[in-house]
Amino acid sequence: MPADVELLFGLDEYAERLARTRAAMEARRLEVLIVVDPSNMAWLTGYDGWSFYVHQAVVITLDAEALWWGRAMDGFGALRTVYMDEASVLSYHDDFVQSTERHPMQDLAAKLGDRGYGNTRIGVEMENYYFSAKAYMTLVAELPDATIEDATALVNWQRKVKSDAEIAVMRKAARIVERMHECIRERIAPGIRKNDLVAEIYATSLRGTEEFGGDYPAIVPLLQPDETRPRHTSHGTTNPCNGERVLFSRLRGCTAVTTSHCAEPLSLAHRRRHFWTQPARVTQRVTSHVPSTRCWTDLAFSARAVAVTVSD
Repeated sequence: MPADVELLFGLDEYAERLARTRAAMEARRLEVLIVVDPSNMAWLTGYDGWSFYVHQAVVITLDAEALWWGRAMDGFGALRTVYMDEASVLSYHDDFVQSTERHPMQDLAAKLGDRGYGNTRIGVEMENYYFSAKAYMTLVAELPDATIEDATALVNWQRKVKSDAEIAVMRKAARIVERMHECIRERIAPGIRKNDLVAEIYATSLRGTEEFGGDYPAIVPLLQPDETRPRHTSHGTTNPCNGERVLFSRLRGCTAVTTSHCAEPLSLAHRRRHFWTQPARVTQRVTSHVPSTRCWTDLAFSARAVAVTVSD
């Protein structure tokens, strides 16, 4: 590993993640796993880069160091964020990008063939935003002696039980999302434009706390302004907040590419109104359905009702 790389987690943590993934591969009789989900790539190697709009992957085998593969210019970012040696950071040239004459998966297939994996059982994340139909067709055509199978969510299932190191970072993200909700309670008032409110939420999320900074999550702040017409993916608009309605907010705090999620309803009525979501009962439902997931009640879910009284 290059000396100037600052990993988000320790090498032992990444080794444990790799071991769990390889065990799952062996159970499926897979010899190679091509991982394209950006969150899975980060979880396995530490890679952190805004480059998911071009083809990229982490390749896991049973007998060699993990490989990062992507566009050449993004390879420099990989060298600064992954734990692997420089020889394990592979790239393709820009003439593959958005080309109708060639495809980046031709390059990946050639590199796999050069390493002796051309006739192996290969798992790919077929049901994933970042793995296109063209990518699959190209791999099949370029690796005719390989058996290519669907390995969707294989890595995700290894991530479901969080380690102590992950929980520690999730607690930090939870502190940030708490501040984001505090920001809403302090700033919200009838007549405020929702986009102005979202701007304040974003600023709070990026500032983080005095001890650690925040980061942008993979989702925008979601605001549901009208309880009579639920729209769970509403964004901030220039429309003002209505003083007779409830504003439901769904936010995520993020630090070190790790998020915590919290949803909260607020009433903006001139007369005090209460909306009780019965947190204990909701938490019981969640934990009963996902008994093996650690720290659900403390980190990943928070149900709370807040009534805000505003004067004329």
